[in-house]
Amino acid sequence: MDWERLFSSDRLEETKTDSASKTRTTFEVDFDRVVFSSAFRRLQDKTQVIPLPESDFVHTRLTHSLETSCVGRSLAKKIGTEIINRHKLNSVSVEDFGSVVATACLAHDIGNPPFGHSGESAISNYFKKGPGLRFKDSIAPEKWTDLINFEGNANGFRILTNRHNILKGNISLTYSTLATFTKYPCASFKEGKQHYSRIHKKYGYFYAEKESFDEVFSSLDISQNKDGLYSRHPLAYLVEAADDICYRIIDFEDGIRIGLIPFEEGRDILRSILPEEYFNKAKFENIRDRKEQIGYLRSKVITYLVEESAKIFLDSEKDILNGNYDKAILDELKKDRKDVLNTIERLSVSKIYNSRDVVMIEISGFNVVEKLLDMFIIAVNNYHDLRDKLRKEDVLSDKLIDILPKQFLGNDGYPEEDIYSRILQICEFIAGMTDTYAISLFKRLSGYSL
Repeated sequence: MDWERLFSSDRLEETKTDSASKTRTTFEVDFDRVVFSSAFRRLQDKTQVIPLPESDFVHTRLTHSLETSCVGRSLAKKIGTEIINRHKLNSVSVEDFGSVVATACLAHDIGNPPFGHSGESAISNYFKKGPGLRFKDSIAPEKWTDLINFEGNANGFRILTNRHNILKGNISLTYSTLATFTKYPCASFKEGKQHYSRIHKKYGYFYAEKESFDEVFSSLDISQNKDGLYSRHPLAYLVEAADDICYRIIDFEDGIRIGLIPFEEGRDILRSILPEEYFNKAKFENIRDRKEQIGYLRSKVITYLVEESAKIFLDSEKDILNGNYDKAILDELKKDRKDVLNTIERLSVSKIYNSRDVVMIEISGFNVVEKLLDMFIIAVNNYHDLRDKLRKEDVLSDKLIDILPKQFLGNDGYPEEDIYSRILQICEFIAGMTDTYAISLFKRLSGYSL
C-alpha cells in the first residue's frame, strides 16, 4: 500500500465538496460532519460502562468517543511526522494524519445499539432464537448472517454511507476516513473463505453496503489476501489502539471512582504501568483528592501508552503496509506492561462489566430491544403487504408506522420490496435509539414498568 494513495478526498456520490474552504481541510470537514450529525449526538445517552448511571461523572459513549478521538489524533500526528519524513510525502500533512484518525475515532461507536453489547446480542438473538427466526427462509444466506450476528461496526459504516436513501441525508465522509473507520474489513458471510486473521474475526459492513465498501477500498488500492479479503487501512490500527487505551484505562478509572475497584488496588495497578520518568512523585503526593490522584495517574498512563504505541506502529510499518500485520498494537507492548493491562481487563470484567447493577440493567435492555424490534418489524411488513388497507386491517401496525421516522421506510414512503432491506432499516432504527428513549418507548407501547 502507498501512503499517498491511502489519502483520498473522494466521497461516495459527491462530486463537489465544501472542503476547498480556506479555513478547513478536506479531512477537517469530515470531523465537523460527524460532530454535527444526529447519530453522534445520540451517543450522549448510550451506555459505555455503567448503563443509565446515576453519577454524572461516569462516561457515556459520547465522552468515550471524544476522549478516544483526542488520543487518536495525538497518536496519528506522532506517527505522521515520522512517516512523512521517511517517505518524503508531499501531498499529505501531519494534520491530515491527525484529522483522519480523530474523525474515525469520533465515529467508531456511532452504530452501536443502546445498552452496550447486550443491545447487539439482543438484535442477533431475535433472529437466531427469537420471533425473527421465522424470516430465515425468506432471506438469502449472505444477508441472513448480517441479522443473526448484528454488528455495531457494520451499522456504523451504514450510517456513514447511506448513499441510496435520500430521506436519511448523508454524512458522506472521504474514502480515507471511511476506510480508517473500518476495523474489520470484511462481510459477515464467510462461506468458502477462511477468516483466521484477527482483523476478520468480526465484520465491518452489511451486505446492503457491499457496493460502497468495495468502491472505497478498491479506490484506495488497499491490498487483499489470497481469499480476496481486504487488509485494514493502516490508520485503522491507530483507531483500534486509541479505543483500547481509552476503554481499558478510563473504564478502570470509572470503576475506581464509583467504588467497584478499591482505591488502593486501582492506584497501585495504574502506578505500576509507568516508568519513573513519567511519574512525578512530589506532584502526585500534593494532590489531596483521591479521585484526582487517579485522574493524574490515568493521564500519565495514557501519555505513556500513546508514546509506546507510536513506536510499535513505526517499527511495524512495513508489515502493516504489506498487509501482513495481524496484531493489536497494545499486544506488542513489553511483557510486564502488557501483563498489567491484562490484569486491568480481568478486574474490569469481573468487578465492573459483570457487576450486579450493570447486569440487571443489561437484562432489562435485552427485553426492551427485542420487544421493540418485533413490534416495528411486524408493522413494516404488514404495511408492505396491506399498503393503504393497513389502517382498516391492522390498527396497531398503522399507529406504529405513524411514529416510525420516514427515513426508515423506502424513498417513496413505502417499505422496501426486499424483506432483508425492510428488516435492516428497522434494526438501524432500533440501534439508533438512546438508552432512555428505548426504555421510554417500550414502557409507552407495552404498558410495562421497568
